[in-house]
Amino acid sequence: MVEKNKEYVLDIVAQGYEGEGIAKIDSYPIFISGALTEEKVRVKIIKVKKNYAYGKIEEIIAPSLDREVEKCTYYKRCGGCSIQHMSYKKQLDFKWERVKDCISKIGGLSEDIVSYPLGMDTNPYRYRNKVQLPIGKVNGEVVVGFYAPRSHNIIDIDTCLIQDEVADKVAILTKQWIKKYNLEPVTIDGEFNPNGILRHIMIRRGFKTKEVMVVLVVTKKDIPHIEEFKRLIIENVKEIKSIVLNINSKNTNVILGTECINLYGSDIIQDYIGDFKFNISPLSFFQVNPIQTEVLYNKTLEFANLSGEEVVFDAYCGTGTITLFLSQKAKMVYGVEIIEPAIVNAKENAKLNSVNNAEFFVGKSEEVIPELISKGIEADVIVVDPPRKGCDIKLLEAIGKTRPERVVYVSCDPSTLGRDLKILEEQGYKTIEVQPVDMFPQTAHIENVALLVKDC
Repeated sequence: MVEKNKEYVLDIVAQGYEGEGIAKIDSYPIFISGALTEEKVRVKIIKVKKNYAYGKIEEIIAPSLDREVEKCTYYKRCGGCSIQHMSYKKQLDFKWERVKDCISKIGGLSEDIVSYPLGMDTNPYRYRNKVQLPIGKVNGEVVVGFYAPRSHNIIDIDTCLIQDEVADKVAILTKQWIKKYNLEPVTIDGEFNPNGILRHIMIRRGFKTKEVMVVLVVTKKDIPHIEEFKRLIIENVKEIKSIVLNINSKNTNVILGTECINLYGSDIIQDYIGDFKFNISPLSFFQVNPIQTEVLYNKTLEFANLSGEEVVFDAYCGTGTITLFLSQKAKMVYGVEIIEPAIVNAKENAKLNSVNNAEFFVGKSEEVIPELISKGIEADVIVVDPPRKGCDIKLLEAIGKTRPERVVYVSCDPSTLGRDLKILEEQGYKTIEVQPVDMFPQTAHIENVALLVKDC
């Protein structure tokens, strides 16, 4: 029987879905954060459950050839990255195995249909164009950083190696401003402070335009010394185009509130994906890795295999980024999204790019798409890009009834992708290929795009 606080020397035989190493004692699995396959480690057991345990590395006795010294000094305390100790080739191998496992075990499909992940050709650091940093106090000291894993304890940081460098500068400036004027954050020692006024600082950067937006998330409109904050940012961030106050007064884990007050410059910044220009507001969804987003969208367009005569439905279209990519080669694209502000953004983005063959609808995809069909609009191709929980079963059933020639499924979760591919196969489709795209190096997350064709 495995005992808590006891140490064991173990061989790592596999990687878990979050990148943790897995060892076994008489078939009893032990999950060990930071361990790699084929390593021998001395481990202290920190938690024991009925069917598994968690261990902490005390010593790496025999390291893997794939182990790298992590570049970030905060890595072992911060909850942002989880696999920075793997070589980049090992990260892609791990993600490939994870997707194959989900497709075969959950989807019941051959793992041979899963292609090797498309990784970053450039340095897989400094790729994010957006960061949201919680503001707090720990032991009386102001902290701006990231939460520790599985907690609301804020780790104070001066630099994050997967964010744009301008975010580091803004975070440091924000901390200086808070200290100088002794302003109260909402989080103190991991607990909610009802008298606090500062919640988060969000920084967005246009990678191609270089434009910068800074959003200060607060609990009320009247923030002391806000003019000094504006002046500090304007004087030190030369590409600044937008400073916004976002109001969120609720005791909630949701970061942004719905009300935005423009403090300086424009209320948007702009950036490009491929040849398309997009307006980005504080509340807009926009993919955080612009380099790999272009790879993902081009693969989606390739799988759609459009000749210029097809009608396409884009379910869960968000702000219309994929819709516009599809419009390049489609006769007509209909985007559907339940979030109304996103559709407003989508229409603006279509107009901004002079796209006339895209139309957008607010509502549930599983309801709007059957309505379109009832009006005589039938799709040759349906593209879906659902949230992490996957597609609504009613939408999958509607796709089965609609019977488009091709379905292209963009997914941010291999497990729900495997589940939904199995359902679509039962609806009369055959999965031809699943292509992983590494949007989030140094983390366990992996995006995928799958091609299905009507199985006659």
